[in-house]
Amino acid sequence: MTKPGNKPYQIEYLDIVVTTDIPRLPKKMKLRIKRAIEARLTLDPVGLGRPLRYSFTGHRRLRVGDYRMVYRINRQKRKVTIIAIKHRKEIYK
Repeated sequence: MTKPGNKPYQIEYLDIVVTTDIPRLPKKMKLRIKRAIEARLTLDPVGLGRPLRYSFTGHRRLRVGDYRMVYRINRQKRKVTIIAIKHRKEIYK
C-alpha cells in the first residue's frame, strides 16, 4: 500500500475505453471494475497489478473476475492510464 502522506494516483482512460470497452461491460461488472479502480489502482497500481511481457512490455494488468484491465503507470506524474478493459478471452488479441 502507499505510505502515509502519498497522494493517490490519478486515473485517466483512453478514448476507446470510454466509448467501446466500458459500454460493452455487463452492469454488475462495471460496478466491480469501478470499485477495483478506486480501491486498488489509485492506491497501489504497481503492487497490485502484474507486469505484462512481449509486445505489452511496460504495461500492467489487473484481474477483476473474468475481466482484465490493461494499464500504464507514470510514476513521476502519479498517473495511471487505462488502455483496455475486456474479457480475458479478448484482451490480448
